[in-house]
Amino acid sequence: MNDLFETTDTAEIQLQPLAERLRPKSVDQVIGQSQILGVDAPLGAMLASGKLGSIIFWGPPGVGKTTLARLLADQTNLHFEQISAIFTGVADLKRCFEAAKIRAKNGRGTLLFVDEIHRFNKTQQDGFLPHMEDGTILLVGATTENPSFELNAALLSRAQVMVLSRLSDTELGDLLKRAENELGISLPISEMARQMLISMADGDGRALINLIEQISGWQFDGELSLDDLQKRLTRRASKYDKSGEEHYNLISALHKSVRGSDPDAAIYWLARMLEGGEDPRYLARRILRMSVEDIGLADLDAQNICIQAWETYERLGSPEGELAIAQAVIYLALAPKSNAGYVAYKSARALAKAHGSEPPPLHIRNAPTKLMKQQGYGEGYAYDHDAEDGFSGQNYFPDQIDRPAIYQPVERGFERELQKTGSIFQQAAGKAKLKALSLSLTNSRQRLMDCP
Repeated sequence: MNDLFETTDTAEIQLQPLAERLRPKSVDQVIGQSQILGVDAPLGAMLASGKLGSIIFWGPPGVGKTTLARLLADQTNLHFEQISAIFTGVADLKRCFEAAKIRAKNGRGTLLFVDEIHRFNKTQQDGFLPHMEDGTILLVGATTENPSFELNAALLSRAQVMVLSRLSDTELGDLLKRAENELGISLPISEMARQMLISMADGDGRALINLIEQISGWQFDGELSLDDLQKRLTRRASKYDKSGEEHYNLISALHKSVRGSDPDAAIYWLARMLEGGEDPRYLARRILRMSVEDIGLADLDAQNICIQAWETYERLGSPEGELAIAQAVIYLALAPKSNAGYVAYKSARALAKAHGSEPPPLHIRNAPTKLMKQQGYGEGYAYDHDAEDGFSGQNYFPDQIDRPAIYQPVERGFERELQKTGSIFQQAAGKAKLKALSLSLTNSRQRLMDCP
């Protein structure tokens, strides 16, 4: 008979949080992130070679940064040491480095995983460099912020940045099935409720696991419907699953109302979606897209206002932060509209696809060596700042492409000013063409005169 305080392995497992029980035991069990884990992908190639370098994992929460760091340590037989930049000071770092040195002397390396590494200041980040260089530690950092802005250039030069993506709905579905297998149950929820659960996680695997764990502890009879699930969950739920017609009808109505410069209709459809339980973060992403697609360069403040509204929501949360999103929607509806940049981008992509192998003209190629200069690289390049109106009018397209008019600004907002700049360029380009034609005729005439 077991003692009162004895536990079996099974009991210990049952007491573990579901997220810990679902943590993959090997890299091939990781869900998602094929862009870095594939055979020819950066991390996959590292593991195949058996030689790891220092890494910075950059991605949103709940996509597996900590899990991957643990698996890398296991697969390479390195001691795994985890710290968080939020709770770790200089003294703690020194102790980590000293312990790693002792392990190194005893023949074992250390993988130091630093969560939220961007929270360390520049001086603290510099403190890692000598220990990375002498092999005392193999650094694996995790950050949700852009490393280019938040990490020292010296640190970035010694580590490879790998971008982790939000989990897709299919990947979240796989995670849901794995969780049910681990729990030994099938969640008694309808198919619509299941899709809503995945939608609520919004690409965050950890959020999905927490929701599953919450549901698995409920006492109820029968199958839970979409409305039942929404009433019971403490996390705000959307009534629209991502493939639902109503969801797309309402976001279409909001987008078209903004495009049609109707602030009253736009704010109404926004309110309808929020009242229906739509995730404000989804709306923040969509209005940012509207500012790029439908306002563009006609109002240079539009994108910044949308980004600031999104950031304000992240800081205030609901319901206060939703007001910032609403104000951004009103601003977009009243802003001057232009899709010229959007149209130009699509045209440029189509042109690049059709002429993807054409080289740049010789006069704008880089000429770092004497040999390249002898081959004509950079020859005849006109420095635009020295030209009248700051435009030389030279051709910057491949010689084999007739110059197209890709970007055509409209007579609205700031694009009216850009249109003036474009006219100046067109005039300068015309003068340059005449000059080039005249020079060509002169050279041809001279060659004829030189003929015996």
